[in-house]
Amino acid sequence: MSANPIVWWELATHDAEKTVKFFREVFDWQIDFDEKVGFFKMRHNPPTISGGGIFTLRRAKLPFVALYISVDDIHGMAKKVQEHGGFLVDPPFDIGGGEWICLFNEPSGVTFAMIQETKSDQ
Repeated sequence: MSANPIVWWELATHDAEKTVKFFREVFDWQIDFDEKVGFFKMRHNPPTISGGGIFTLRRAKLPFVALYISVDDIHGMAKKVQEHGGFLVDPPFDIGGGEWICLFNEPSGVTFAMIQETKSDQ
């Protein structure tokens, strides 16, 4: 397996139901609404990436796709993003459940995200 794989994706849209319908019909994806988190989620079987979610925009102004890249040191990687011409949209923050995320733009402005699972001994 490659280092720092993509482990999650998100698609923010103006109409999640319409988008879900499209992906269900075109690609035969199994996507279900998760009441607990408040958005649609998909699981790949067998897993190629661990899953993804589709939701209606709240904070963002434009629809987007976010690829989540698994990292071991999110703070170090955030610094590296900046050192290589990237911009931190949201610096690393704890989302609970032992996970941290950080949203960033690569130099041309495309947004990606990093995710780090906190080890139980930290």
